[in-house]
Amino acid sequence: MRRAAPLTLLIVLALAACGSQRDLVPAAGKQLPPPPYGRSDPPTSAELLTPNPEAVPERSVELRRQSEEREDDPFDLPPEG
Repeated sequence: MRRAAPLTLLIVLALAACGSQRDLVPAAGKQLPPPPYGRSDPPTSAELLTPNPEAVPERSVELRRQSEEREDDPFDLPPEG
């Protein structure tokens, strides 16, 4: 039982470290990427981490609420052979 206490304490401390939240900064000696063409100031870390709409498209298919008869598909042909 005495061996479980340090292990439990170590796990709790490791999980507590995962929750630290602060602004992201470049590593020592590194810089943020240069600003894109046509922009004078470099983008912030929050702007760089926000995905553009092409990376996360919206769902455009309406989900069916109940089963419905399937329409006839002219391309659903039996296999040749």
